Amino acid sequence: MNPVTIVVSVSIVAAALAIAVGGYGPARSEGEAVARAMEAIARQPESSGQIMRTLFIGLAFIEAIAIYALVIAMVILFANPLLEYLKK
Repeated sequence: MNPVTIVVSVSIVAAALAIAVGGYGPARSEGEAVARAMEAIARQPESSGQIMRTLFIGLAFIEAIAIYALVIAMVILFANPLLEYLKK
């Protein structure tokens, strides 16, 4: 097999794993955070504004992890430095 073909194949698998793992963790965390926030609001409805504000900030930080995984997958697929090295 051609080394470029091997690098491209491994890059595709690595990008798929980055998206799979990088998407599963944040999705699970966001679900847990929302469930806990709803439980907290059910217990103390008078502090729902503060709980929701904190929840949205936390969700933004959690979602940033998924965006980082997407960026890493895009770099692996489209800006792979190994391909430039092998083409020389």
